[in-house]
Amino acid sequence: MIIHNGLESFTKLSNAVVTSGTFDGVHHGHQQILKRLTTVAKVSGGETVLLTFWPHPRIVLDPDYNIKLLTSFEEKAELLDNFGVDHLIKIPFTWEFSQLSTDEYIEKVLINSIGTKKLVIGYDHRFGRNREGSFDYLKTNASRFGFEVEEIPRHEIDDIVISSTRIRKALASGDIHIGNEFLGREFSIQGIVMDGDKRGRELGFPTANIQVEAPYKLIPSDGTYAVRITLDDYQGIGMLNIGFRPTVEGANRSIEVHIFNFDEDIYGKNLKISFVKMIRNELKFDSLEKLKDQLGKDRITALEILNQ
Repeated sequence: MIIHNGLESFTKLSNAVVTSGTFDGVHHGHQQILKRLTTVAKVSGGETVLLTFWPHPRIVLDPDYNIKLLTSFEEKAELLDNFGVDHLIKIPFTWEFSQLSTDEYIEKVLINSIGTKKLVIGYDHRFGRNREGSFDYLKTNASRFGFEVEEIPRHEIDDIVISSTRIRKALASGDIHIGNEFLGREFSIQGIVMDGDKRGRELGFPTANIQVEAPYKLIPSDGTYAVRITLDDYQGIGMLNIGFRPTVEGANRSIEVHIFNFDEDIYGKNLKISFVKMIRNELKFDSLEKLKDQLGKDRITALEILNQ
């Protein structure tokens, strides 16, 4: 997959099969669109093009909303590459861009810059200023625009309406299993291992303190989780805590992972953490000894979950 930073770096194609959207999370619904996109391209001998917008439009149009994203752009690109997309165009989303009318967007972007011959869109996808553009408008004006348009029906995407918003709500409330089901994979975060206060080591459960660098990345709710860990070629398992560590009066929200049967210096390394299931909410204990006892129980629970 070739990643293009803006339309300026993209060379117009003679037979582009196109879809567009934020594709945050690349969930089951998105995956149905991508499968259809690649099928259409194979039949017509075209190249697949996915237009996505960065930053997420809600960040620009409604900054007070404080949206949290399921995927950073880099994570999204990696997932899209797995679905055989030929070209990923990252379009800078600005207020000025949002003011393009439907016809301006179609002519400037889809026709003149990309060379669209077939447009595949999801159910109720809209575009252009104030989201005025619709499938019906495209269908009515297809001959004028010079390309075909196909909408993936709602029932083909899923019997249950899958949306990034619904997945965000599930993850933010600790319902990891629901979020994972809709995503079609385990939700993950990535971050750099930073120096911590070594409190976990004193309790017999050394942890790696993770700093997530993607500013809008969604972090699940406070609590303890069974997780999988990827570090370069290493694949491990463990348990992770998110929260303020009330037992030791932590001042800041932290993300700390205890990797089972692992004792290496990994400061400065990038870890990928995949969430399997929530074990419990974050609790405050009367003593460090009671916290240590609970961590032992959490380890047993995590192993039971991860070995299923």
